[in-house]
Amino acid sequence: MLSPVSAEVVRATLPVVRDHAVEITGVFYPSMFAAHPDLLDLFNQGNQASGQQRVALASAVVAYAGHLLDPAAAPFAPIAERIAHKHVSLGIRAEQYPIVGRHLMAAVGTVLGDAVTAEVAAAWDEVYRLLAGELIAAEARLYERGGVDPLAPWRRWRVAKRQDEAVDAVSFTLVPDDGDPVPDFAPGQYVSVVVDLPDGHRQPRQYSLSQGPARDSLRITVRRVRGRDDAPDGVVSNHLHDRLHADHTILVGPPAGEHTLAPGTGPVLLVSGGIGITPTASMLDHIARTDPTRRVVVAHAERSRDRHALHAEIDHLAAGLTDTDVLTWYENGGDGRPGRIDLDAVPLPEGVTAHLCGPLPFMRHVRDGLLRRGVPADRVHYEVFGPGMIDNAGGIGAASGPSVPPVSRTGTPW
Repeated sequence: MLSPVSAEVVRATLPVVRDHAVEITGVFYPSMFAAHPDLLDLFNQGNQASGQQRVALASAVVAYAGHLLDPAAAPFAPIAERIAHKHVSLGIRAEQYPIVGRHLMAAVGTVLGDAVTAEVAAAWDEVYRLLAGELIAAEARLYERGGVDPLAPWRRWRVAKRQDEAVDAVSFTLVPDDGDPVPDFAPGQYVSVVVDLPDGHRQPRQYSLSQGPARDSLRITVRRVRGRDDAPDGVVSNHLHDRLHADHTILVGPPAGEHTLAPGTGPVLLVSGGIGITPTASMLDHIARTDPTRRVVVAHAERSRDRHALHAEIDHLAAGLTDTDVLTWYENGGDGRPGRIDLDAVPLPEGVTAHLCGPLPFMRHVRDGLLRRGVPADRVHYEVFGPGMIDNAGGIGAASGPSVPPVSRTGTPW
């Protein structure tokens, strides 16, 4: 809880900080990287170049400050859980937080200048220290629960199998190269992988696990990111497609992610767009192996059949269930992404819990349709690939400003 003095200062200065938050984080990142170039290996440089990461960090700090001022109106626990899982997947350590704090506060002073009095600096430093403490504690619990040493989170895995799934989509089945057991995970979680690029830089990315747990391997399914509208190709996805083959090894972090299959035996709706089918495949695989009588509806949208990754596997798994529907829409959304799903054609069993994964506009459309048809908001869960946003009411937004907190899982929120 903020001290009364700091709370008064933060309340008075929050509008100014909000208005300049992206400018502040824009100063923060170059300063921190110049002083600590090793931290470049922890950040998705594509999101850095696009500016999305600056928005994500600005949003997180502003959202947390609002939460401290009014916890009931601005709950932060789901955001903290999301960030903590992401940090654990990357091996973020407690001793790195003060580095971020120093450079972030210096950036505040650089941007706001003389407006940052000693009292203002102390109040916002308190906000950051409270945020850091909350995240460090959450991450420590996750490290302990997963049996992960934060000083050595990365393990070397060998590619046991590489399989083309569709146009620009390939699966890698991974087995431990160190002989240690395959970690347990929850259906819907992801892992970070690290690649050493030809320019000497190391880059991490997160990929959903595309098969269920309790096997002797992990599997990721990666879509090659092709640049469009002057954006470059995805560096890591193209590296994996072009250079990672059977018997090669790769560094992999621990499974993480809070968007997991709803517990219990109630009906489930799995909705995906494009490569968002990967967590659907993991969840469906788990259901088929552990609860084949559970009512399941699978709905997927793709640009075309030849781009539909894992479709044969999804059909095979669904055939092993006793009560399932599988619906597919093939349509180009006009921006190179899958088109919309006709929500009125999707069966919605009583008490259904929905899991969504795909591009932000796609998921906004799906979520709005589900709410319109009476599915409660707390039964609509979703996974966002990239630094997307969730608004304070729980709706899916866009990375457009610092008024909403981040749900990115392709880099840190810093």
